[in-house]
Amino acid sequence: MPELPEVEVTRRSLAQAILGARIETVRMGKPLRWPLGCAPASLQGRQVVGLRRRGKYLLLDFNAGILLIHLGMSGSLRFSEHLPDAGVHDHFEMVTDQGILRLHDPRRFGAVVYVPDETDVIAVKLLSGLGMEPLEDSFSLRAFQAGLKSSRVPIKTLLLSGRVVVGVGNIYASEVLFLAGIRPTTPAARIGPERARRLHTAIVSVLTWAVEMGGTTLRDFSNADGSAGHYQLQARVYGREGAPCLECGALIRMLRQSQRSTFYCPICQRA
Repeated sequence: MPELPEVEVTRRSLAQAILGARIETVRMGKPLRWPLGCAPASLQGRQVVGLRRRGKYLLLDFNAGILLIHLGMSGSLRFSEHLPDAGVHDHFEMVTDQGILRLHDPRRFGAVVYVPDETDVIAVKLLSGLGMEPLEDSFSLRAFQAGLKSSRVPIKTLLLSGRVVVGVGNIYASEVLFLAGIRPTTPAARIGPERARRLHTAIVSVLTWAVEMGGTTLRDFSNADGSAGHYQLQARVYGREGAPCLECGALIRMLRQSQRSTFYCPICQRA
């Protein structure tokens, strides 16, 4: 599924192209996870003034109101002056004077929700519980350590929850824990200052590199101009069960945590 790097790659590929675009029509396909929250025709005439990201949400700012976009499990956005006719898995389309923005989502776990502003009850419900942004200077090591100390759940589970830091999804959690030398099953509260520092650095490093590589394309992710990501070619443990560790040669193992696959090296990640 698209994780923070894929969402950030999408934002960067779209932000300048759609800036200043004025909405002509909005068309909805099959229902997504949540309703749009307004009549599609009511968005006509509004102008795009910016595109931000919070966690895995894209915030498309209009001169009046905000569109919250979540790519769900299989979603991707395209923006172009010319797109083929909408298909069966195209569930949101915003036609502007600069091009067409389209959400393609085969599994329909994505969402496009209109809110008047970020104080709206729906915006607060979706955004207020998100943890720190790992790619911003506000990602404090001290606050990160405090978040670890307050939780007894396995560190992989805590990273996936997004309560302490957002965007470290399943693929990247395995990668950052390998880089930090921490076993995925280690209780978060048992991670001391030095290992917390290594983990903090690994999160920033892995996610930054993933963005630079265009994200990860395992099945069908592409950015807003249709380009695939290449981080999967750099993965050290994810998806490599039974293959030799690139550091020590031990065989990479896989276990299930919260119904998700976790990959790790039993030697490099002893504790």
